[in-house]
Amino acid sequence: MSETTVEPERGTASDEQTLGTTVDGESDERVREEWTDYRFDGEAKLSVEDLNVWYGDDHALKDVSMEIPENSVTALIGPSGCGKSTYLRCLNRMNDRIKAARIEGSVELDGTEIYDPNANLVELRKRIGMVFQSPNPFPKSIRENISYGPRKHGDIEKGLLARLFGRDDTDKETELVERSLKQAALWDEVSDRLDDNALGLSGGQQQRLCIARALATDPEVILMDEPASALDPIATSKIEDLIHELKKDYTVVIVTHNMQQAARISDQTAVFLTGGVLVEYGDTDQIFENPESQRVEDYITGKFG
Repeated sequence: MSETTVEPERGTASDEQTLGTTVDGESDERVREEWTDYRFDGEAKLSVEDLNVWYGDDHALKDVSMEIPENSVTALIGPSGCGKSTYLRCLNRMNDRIKAARIEGSVELDGTEIYDPNANLVELRKRIGMVFQSPNPFPKSIRENISYGPRKHGDIEKGLLARLFGRDDTDKETELVERSLKQAALWDEVSDRLDDNALGLSGGQQQRLCIARALATDPEVILMDEPASALDPIATSKIEDLIHELKKDYTVVIVTHNMQQAARISDQTAVFLTGGVLVEYGDTDQIFENPESQRVEDYITGKFG
């Protein structure tokens, strides 16, 4: 947890005057456990307990515990460098690819520990897909972008050998491509040019293609790291509408620097502040309208960050 000197009560001017400030302009206060103890109906899809991450000597995440409800949108907000993306990458072990990273704590998917040494990472990343900040379609056709993952996982077989052995899945691929593009609200725009190179699509279309590509492997959770940050307002609106639809069938966790976006699309919001600390986590309306933490209120109202 963060270094602290006071634990002020909220609500009076004299209380607020007791707050010191950090070099980043944040108020200096002690995080209370009840601020992050978010209760909700139903089961948790993801459960995180005492998660700590280091990059070399840099302690990037400190004792983060939170549960993420199924079939909902969870927004992660906070200033740059506060650990949001690090936390997101922990949810499908993408940080394993960083040699300097060291991770302690527990992350469970439907009650199963994903950091078990015997965990199947290919299967894990099939169940928990990821969409990155900048669109990154493969330099292949639109069709091949969608079918690439299922083919790698062995869910679709194509080619001469498949035809010789009577296992050609061309019809299955056609259905998969159409379903995935429709789910990503892109089908109507590209259905007549599926064999065109995906790099010829606009930025917003490329990002929706990347979402369709993630959906093609039939995931249960979709992680999004600022998926609309490089897009224009119209494309951003389409991505937000899409996220709202996706939560009917998937659990979505999104990192965003856009607080208005978090307020529009999420059911619950987690606020990370400097030092890699989760300061507050709760219903989005409560976080934005009546936060418990003075630091969270200062951040939301633009006093720092």
